[in-house]
Amino acid sequence: MPSNNWLRLPASDDMTEASVATISPDNRGLAYGDGFFTTMGVIDGRILWSDYHHQRLISHAKALQLKLDSHSLLTTLQGHAQQLAQGMLKLVVTRAVQDVQGYGYTPSTSGSACEAWLKTFAMTLNTGKQLPLSDGRFIPVQPTSTAVCLSSKIACLPSSLAGLKSLNRLDNVLASGELQRMQAEPLAAGIVTRLDEGLLRDMSGNWVEGTMSNVFYQLSEPTPSININIDAPNYLTTGQWYTPSMAQSGVAGVMRQVIIDALSDTERPVVIRSLQDEDLPRVTQFFFCNALRGIMPMSSLRLLSGDIVDFAPI
Repeated sequence: MPSNNWLRLPASDDMTEASVATISPDNRGLAYGDGFFTTMGVIDGRILWSDYHHQRLISHAKALQLKLDSHSLLTTLQGHAQQLAQGMLKLVVTRAVQDVQGYGYTPSTSGSACEAWLKTFAMTLNTGKQLPLSDGRFIPVQPTSTAVCLSSKIACLPSSLAGLKSLNRLDNVLASGELQRMQAEPLAAGIVTRLDEGLLRDMSGNWVEGTMSNVFYQLSEPTPSININIDAPNYLTTGQWYTPSMAQSGVAGVMRQVIIDALSDTERPVVIRSLQDEDLPRVTQFFFCNALRGIMPMSSLRLLSGDIVDFAPI
């Protein structure tokens, strides 16, 4: 059954069973953001995109120099998914408490030891519309909504940290607060609208991602654009899709990689391309995506100037 408590899971050889525990203020994830997290959707007792989440466990543990038994941990997570049936698993991995004070950690086995924490959430995932992939899996597609460019910015990071879903997310917290305020304004005025996401720049001025999602877009071409029917199986393979680079900022999300891989052997693989101010009026198709909600298509984007860019109907 879903738990209201955080569970400490076996993460390495020093622990064999899960246990209910209270996270101490000494925890390095709480104190320094020393760790990473991932959120996994669960349907019919199975973790969605479990192979991609497994790769995240491996790559993030390597990047942060953590000793993590990713295979055993994933097996444990799958057991919790079976109990949950449908909903979300949130996994947080932190470096173990260190003997040295401050930010540092010892260059030894104890320095790379980590702790894994799990909380389960029972919820219904919207999978009304789905796009089939060549491997037999499906990407959920949410109802079309609108987005806005936010004034908040996200940090540019060193290459060793860029793209990681680390616990250092304060810039996203502030950006999400800005979006929440914008969402509340029309509701307070009695206007019903679907403002679902906000587009974020990094400190260099490139538009990179949403507050909780990655971005894919198409640009106007010399030839007339084709209206895309999102119910058609070739929605993703119609036109050239671009996505911003994660080389200096943003989170390289699971669903982003699923889509890149799905189109890698087609006539038009995804192109990694920066998205700048002058590009926005030329955008003809636009969607956000993440591992829980799948594809979130947008019908329009409000720019910082207040102008609205409308996208081709789907």
